[in-house]
Amino acid sequence: MAEKADAESLIPKFKVERLLNQDQNDRRISLLGTIDGFPAVLIAERAAFVSDPDSIRSFHAALTKVQNLGANDIYRWYLASSGLNDHAPSDLKLNLIWPCTEQHILKYSAQTVRIVTETPQIYRDYVRPYMHIKREDGRLNWVFNIIEGRKEQEDVIIRESGEEEGFLLLPDLNWDRKTLGTLRLLAVVERRDLWSLRDLTKSHIPWLKRMRDKLLDAVVKVYPKLDRDQLKLYVHYQPTYYHFHIHVVNVMLEAGTTQATGKAFGLENLISQLETMAGGPDAGMADVSLSYLLGEASELWTNVFGPLKRSETPKFSS
Repeated sequence: MAEKADAESLIPKFKVERLLNQDQNDRRISLLGTIDGFPAVLIAERAAFVSDPDSIRSFHAALTKVQNLGANDIYRWYLASSGLNDHAPSDLKLNLIWPCTEQHILKYSAQTVRIVTETPQIYRDYVRPYMHIKREDGRLNWVFNIIEGRKEQEDVIIRESGEEEGFLLLPDLNWDRKTLGTLRLLAVVERRDLWSLRDLTKSHIPWLKRMRDKLLDAVVKVYPKLDRDQLKLYVHYQPTYYHFHIHVVNVMLEAGTTQATGKAFGLENLISQLETMAGGPDAGMADVSLSYLLGEASELWTNVFGPLKRSETPKFSS
């Protein structure tokens, strides 16, 4: 007990000198200071959320200083305080989806993850028809609202118009819009013929290179403290929505599941793969097998890859 008490008495004695580092998506900081005149490093990391029902209700009831950052269709995002200190800055980033669909509930539920291999035939016969369904019934209205200037225009960092060359650069909803070390941006192209990286062909190589250079130039112009080689560009497969977009993040941002192998495909690597691919200008990413991660609650697992694993007929077909 004496050792524990002695250890606990050290923290109040810590005198802060300066911040050494801030990482883990702003959840961990390293501080330099002194205790009794001797140098010390203190690493502070936010604890995990308590998940029992009573604690969850108490957490929600304690939210204060809720500040809306933006809204588009069913998506809204905020800064808020956990209520521990009325004078403390906002320490929470909130995303609200309302009204949400069953697909949203499945996406954000805990689930076992599988790795699948999507062959060109599986893509053509089952996944492409699934993508088509997901583009119907106004499911991309929130994207088109941004492109057509009806929503989120105050959030547009850079806009370049053009049938093929046009794009918009926006803050990612998971970025707090102030910490460059955790910079997350989203480049949404105006052209509507590209649904995902599967639509990229060798003929798109010059366009991809122009997009890469325009995005890098735009970001370092808006955020002059960053250099081009401090930025990482990638696309997701499977993406959250089927309208081609490129993620731009600070290379110092610690890679979570959204940047992991089986989810993120580097833009430079995609360009290189297309350049070295055999075939004419129409040869492309639809002609290769791709391995990626799927949750067991996802529609692609339950309707396509799960049945295929059991030697059954998938529910989506061309």
